[in-house]
Parts: sequence; C-alpha cells; structure tokens
Amino acid sequence: MQILLAQPRGFCAGVTRAIAIVERALAIYGAPIYVRHEIVHNRTVVDNLRERGAVFVDDLAEVPEGATLVFSAHGVPLAVAQEAQARGFRIFDATCPLVTKVHREVGRWREEGRRIIMIGHAGHPEVEGTMGQVPDGISLVEKPEDVAKLPYGNDEPLAFVTQTTISADDSHDVIEALRARYPQIESPKRQDICYATQNRQEAVKKLALSGVDIVLVIGSVTSSNSNRLREVAERQGVRAYLVDSAEHVDPAWFEGVTRVGITAGASAPESLVQGVVEWLRRHAGAADVKALDGEEENVAFPLPKGLWESDLAEARQTRG
Repeated sequence: MQILLAQPRGFCAGVTRAIAIVERALAIYGAPIYVRHEIVHNRTVVDNLRERGAVFVDDLAEVPEGATLVFSAHGVPLAVAQEAQARGFRIFDATCPLVTKVHREVGRWREEGRRIIMIGHAGHPEVEGTMGQVPDGISLVEKPEDVAKLPYGNDEPLAFVTQTTISADDSHDVIEALRARYPQIESPKRQDICYATQNRQEAVKKLALSGVDIVLVIGSVTSSNSNRLREVAERQGVRAYLVDSAEHVDPAWFEGVTRVGITAGASAPESLVQGVVEWLRRHAGAADVKALDGEEENVAFPLPKGLWESDLAEARQTRG
C-alpha cells in the first residue's frame, strides 16, 4: 500500500495563534483559563487544553468574576464581547484575524445602510459570531435555492459576506445566484474564504485526482473545514471518510485498496496524521509514504498584548 499526503494540510495560522493564546494564558496567569466555546473544533486539541486547566463554556454566566477569558477562533457576537467587557474579565481575543475582517465588513456595510446576506452554515459559531456583529439587517443563505426566498427588492442596497471555512465551490454557486437576482449587490474587495481553506481544498482535489482509492480526512465532525474537505474528495469520485484519529479508522475500508490519500483539517494537529500513517503501516501493510507538492504557507499572526515573550518570561521569573 502507498500513502499520499496532501500539502498543505493541518493547522493554519489562525488555529496556531488561537491555541498559543490559551497556552500562554495558562502559563502566565495560571489555571483555570475560561474559553468561550471550543477554542478550535478538534477533540484532541480541546481535551489536551482541558487537562491543562482550560475550561470551555458556552455561556458567560459560567465564568466567575475576575477570571481570564479567551474568545475562540470562530469569534463571538458583539453582545458577548460587550458583556465580557462590562463584567471586567481579563480578555484575550483569539478570533482568527480573517474572521475579524468579515466582522468589520459587516459593521461597515450596515453603517452605510446596506442589508447584508451571509453565506454559511446555520448554527456554526463563526456564523453566529458574524451575524451577531449587528442587531438587525443580516440574513443567512446556505444554498442557491435560498436566494429566491430572500425578501429584498432589487432596488435595496445589499452586500454579501461568506463564512471563512465553507467550500469555495459551494459559495461560488450561491454568489452567482445572488448576483443574478441582485446585480448591484456589493461584494468584499477580497473574498472572505480564507487562504488556508482554499489551499486545503485545492490540495484535496489534487490528491483525489492522483489515483488514490480512498481519502482519509483527519478532523472532528464539528469542524466545518474538515467536513468540506471530505465533500471535495467525494465530488471527485473518491470514497472519503472523516476521522478524529487512528482509533476511528475501520479496517474494512481498505479491502482491495492500494493507494490511500490523507489530509487534515485546519484544526487537526500533525500528530494525528502521523498516528493514522503508523496505523496503516501496522495494520494495512502500508510501506511507502509520499507527500505531494502543494502551496507553501508562511502566514503567521501575532499574539495579543499581554501574552508576548516578555510577559511569559516575567511570569516565569516571578514564579521561579
């Protein structure tokens, strides 16, 4: 059996930054550190941080006075941020800067009097956070058919934004439907789907077209971008499975399989990929592992003030 690894795969800059924020907060301010929602959608990452003293909550009522609070990478509604400020928490915002860009677009366009249409998946925390940046005037669409149901007239000032982790192909179809019905609709100057989402989807297309019999996507079921990677592979006609880790791999999948493709969602650590590779070596006779060529990513986002190296060094000196 041969294993082909997609490139790029796994952690993106926003996820790396979000995890580092929680780790630094724990190192500097000590446990517990409260996190509003899962910091990223990966069970292994969340369980690891929980063991080290992170407490994940969905309601600020669960956070005690004087606590240190981190907003997840998905962002939070404006009302949540305002409540946290009013209660005097020490706050670190781990919202991905690319999600923050969308938040700013929504706020600016609403101030201009435009009604906003968001393309995304209902119930996802990023969607809830983005739509919660304004008190009204924003609607959600998930598929092209939803556009016909929108209550807006052709003469109304409109704009659209997208969830950063959705499928580029899916969003394209919805955008085409929006522009067909509302030719004057305003669009972002730079598209909202993040570079990492696009790169990983293109890498999976390449992987699926390389002759693999099956694609394994390492990621949690709650991860939007991981689910989209599975869908992208399936659209290329290749069987694909989403698995959290090696323990969730089913040996029955590999009967008659000679080439396996592996990728990982943007919130899945590389250690989980290597765990699956090792499982395939031991249980499925995999002997050859090859990484495909792909887009090189050199993006990095800075940490918030209060979590810099100097803050960490000072904390260690104080404790030591």
